[in-house]
Amino acid sequence: MESPVERVNKACARLHIKPADRFLLVRIATQTMQFFRQGHLVRSHVISTSRRPPSNVKDSLGTPRGLHAIAERIGAGQPPGMVFKARVPTGRHFRELPAADTEPNLITSRILWLTGLEPGVNQGGDVDTHARYVYIHGTNHEDRLGTPQSSGCVLMGNLDIIALYDEVRTGDLVLIED
Repeated sequence: MESPVERVNKACARLHIKPADRFLLVRIATQTMQFFRQGHLVRSHVISTSRRPPSNVKDSLGTPRGLHAIAERIGAGQPPGMVFKARVPTGRHFRELPAADTEPNLITSRILWLTGLEPGVNQGGDVDTHARYVYIHGTNHEDRLGTPQSSGCVLMGNLDIIALYDEVRTGDLVLIED
């Protein structure tokens, strides 16, 4: 079986993209994400992906598969648990909100906005990851991490997304696979 580094390098070669020094590997089946730097595993995280089947199609609410890149990093300097609306910090921690407002997964702490790199698969038309607003972000439901619970995004613990945010850059690769 191919290693994660080999799988990312193979995807890059197929798309004529230079492999990055840093990449993330999201595994939907195990609800985990690994962070690699210069071909070596730095750390693993328990995450949550979509409660629906994986899908790259607009309005499916599925986590999109394939090779992506971090298009934007949002939230530097915000405290853990800060809630974002339309990628703007609200000034409130999720625990400050009424219980009814915290039932859904909120976007908290940091946002890594993804863009697809595979035309017709996760880029362009009805399969465009960036246009679907698919992020890696913190959640107010950290106790549920490890089980599918999102509406397509990759959810992380708040301290984990802050630490990861500080280590990744725009352009770093993200491979999402079953």
